[in-house]
Amino acid sequence: MCGIAGWVSFQRDLRNEQAAVDAMTETMACRGPDDRGTWVDGPAALGHRRLAIIDLPGGRQPMTVEAPGGGSVAMVYSGEAYNFTELRKELAARGHRFSTTSDTEVVLHGYLEWGEAVADRLNGMYAFAIWDSREQKLVMIRDRMGIKPFYYYPTDDGVLFGSEPKAILANPLAARTVTLDGLRELFAFVKTPGHAVWEGMREVEPGTVVTVGRSGIRTHVYWKLETQQHADDKETSIAHVRTLLDDIVRRQLVADVPRCTLLSGGLDSSAMTAIAAQQLAAEGKTVRSFAVDFVGQTENFVADDLRGTPDTPFVHAVAANSGTEHQDIVLDSDQLADPEVRSKVIRARDIPAGLGDMDASLYLLFKAIRQHSTVALSGESADEVFGGYKQFFDEDARKADTFPWLVRYAQHFGDDGNILSAAVTNSLDLGGYIRDSYAKAVSGVQRLDGESDFEYRMRVICYLHLTRFVRILLDRKDRASMAVGLEVRVPFCDHRLVEYVYNTPWALKSFDGREKSLLREATADVLPKSVYDRVKSPYPSTQDPKYALALQDNAKDLLAKPSHPVFDLVDRAWLEQAVKVDTPQIHQASRHGLERTLDLALWMDLYSPTITLA
Repeated sequence: MCGIAGWVSFQRDLRNEQAAVDAMTETMACRGPDDRGTWVDGPAALGHRRLAIIDLPGGRQPMTVEAPGGGSVAMVYSGEAYNFTELRKELAARGHRFSTTSDTEVVLHGYLEWGEAVADRLNGMYAFAIWDSREQKLVMIRDRMGIKPFYYYPTDDGVLFGSEPKAILANPLAARTVTLDGLRELFAFVKTPGHAVWEGMREVEPGTVVTVGRSGIRTHVYWKLETQQHADDKETSIAHVRTLLDDIVRRQLVADVPRCTLLSGGLDSSAMTAIAAQQLAAEGKTVRSFAVDFVGQTENFVADDLRGTPDTPFVHAVAANSGTEHQDIVLDSDQLADPEVRSKVIRARDIPAGLGDMDASLYLLFKAIRQHSTVALSGESADEVFGGYKQFFDEDARKADTFPWLVRYAQHFGDDGNILSAAVTNSLDLGGYIRDSYAKAVSGVQRLDGESDFEYRMRVICYLHLTRFVRILLDRKDRASMAVGLEVRVPFCDHRLVEYVYNTPWALKSFDGREKSLLREATADVLPKSVYDRVKSPYPSTQDPKYALALQDNAKDLLAKPSHPVFDLVDRAWLEQAVKVDTPQIHQASRHGLERTLDLALWMDLYSPTITLA
C-alpha cells in the first residue's frame, strides 16, 4: 500500500521539473510514511511514497527493469496482489528472474510478459502506473472493484496522475475549479463512474486500463460485472461461499507487519474476524481486533429506525468466542467535533464528503489502530455483495425509479438541498442529475433469459450497490485509513466472490427471509448465536447531545464571518435558525446539515476552489 504520483509531458524534458514532481509526490506522504522515491526520464516522471508491507527492504519504488531487446520499463504501484506467489512461480518458469520477494516486482515482470493483459491475472487491490520507454506510453491500471483510488488529469501534451486529487492539484497545470457538475456529484450521493468532482480531472475507472501515448488517451475495460446463469443449489452455494471466504482471508492475512481486524459485532466483520482467528490459531497465533465506541453509548443507547442495538455487546461476544486480543477505541464528543479532526478528514478526502461524525470517528479509529498494526482486514462491502441493507427489503425502495438508498436518505439524514440557497438549489437541479445518472446506471444491467420481473429488479438493485454505492464507502475507507498510513484490506471485494454471489438468485440470497442469508449460513459454525441472530446495524453514530451542541458552537463561529464564501452556497438564514434549536431537540437532519455546512466551509478554507455556478 502506497501513494503514487506522476507526470507525462511529450513536449517537455521533465528533468527540468523536479521541484513539481517532488511536490506532487510529497502530498502522498501520509499514504507512504516509510520511504520516498522519484524517477525521471525525459517525458516521464514517476513519484512514490511507500508504506512497507511485504519485503520491507526489497520493495522500494519507483521500480525499473530493462526489457529484453532493450528499453527500460518503470513502475509505481499501490496496493496488494494477493496471488503474487503463484504468478511469481509462473513467471519464473517462463524465464523471469527476481531480485526481491515483493509483489511489486512480480506485477512489473507480469507486464513484461503479458503487457496490459497482466490486469486479467491479478487478484487484489491495486492502482499502478507503468512508463514503457519502448513505446513511449504510460499505462495506468486500477483494480476491478475500485478499492484503490486513482485519478488523472489530461494536459495539452500528456497527463498528470496520482492516488488522490491532492497529488494532481499540487502541479501548477491543474486548476482548482469545481463546476455545477462537480457540486452535483458532492450532493447527489450517487458516485458517477469516472467523475472526480474537480473540473478536468477524471478517475481511472474500476476494472479499466488507461493508456497515454503521443497520439492521445485510450481506455480499455478489462473487467465488469456480468450476468451469468447460477446452477448451484442452496447447499452447494453456501459451501462454495465458505470455501471462497477461507481462501480469501488466508491470502489477505499475508503481511510482514502486524495485522488486525476491524470488528463491529455485525455479521460481516464477525465472520471475517472469526475465520481469521481460526486460521491464525492453527499457526499458534492470535488475531488482534479493534472496535469503535462512544463514551456512554452502550449504557444510554436509544434504538432508532437504522440501529436497533448497540455494537459493543456483540463485539465482545465475538472477541470472546474467537479468542481475539481485543481493544475498544472509545471516543468522546469533543474529539468528534474537533475542527482539527474535521480538517484532517477533509484533507484526506479532498472534498467535503458530508458524513459528519461517521467520517471523524473512522479517522480517529484508524489513527488509534495504527499505533498497534499496519494492516487491518475490514468487513466493508459485504452488505452490497450479499444484500444486507434495509433498502433491499423495502417495498418502496424496490419499486422506486431511482437509486434505492436515496428513497429513505432524507428521512434518516436530512435533505442536503435544504441548507443551500434557493438560487443554488435551482441551478443544481439534483433531481434531474440523479434521474440521468440512474438511467445510465441501469442500462448496464444484463437480464437472464427467462428471469422473472422480481428477480430482475433485485438484480438491478444488487448491481447498483456494487457499481455505485460501494464505491462511495470504499473511497471513504481508503482515504481515512491511508491518511494515517494504515492499509485496510477488504476480503468481501474479492472479484471471485462478487461475481459468484451477484449471479446467485435473490431467492437464494434471502432464502430464510433475512438479509445476507448465504453469508450467515456459510459462517454459522464460527459465530456466536447472538451475532448469528442480530439484525443489520449500520456503522455507528454518536447519540451524545454534546456533539450537536459543539456543532452549533462551531456554526456560530462561522456565522461571525459573514463574508465567508460558504454563504455563496449555503442559506445563511437556515444556519442562523439551526444554531438556535435546543440541543436535546435537534433533529438528525439539522445535525447533518450543520456537519455539511462546516465541511463545506473548511474545504473552501483549505483548498480555495474556484466554484462556477453558470
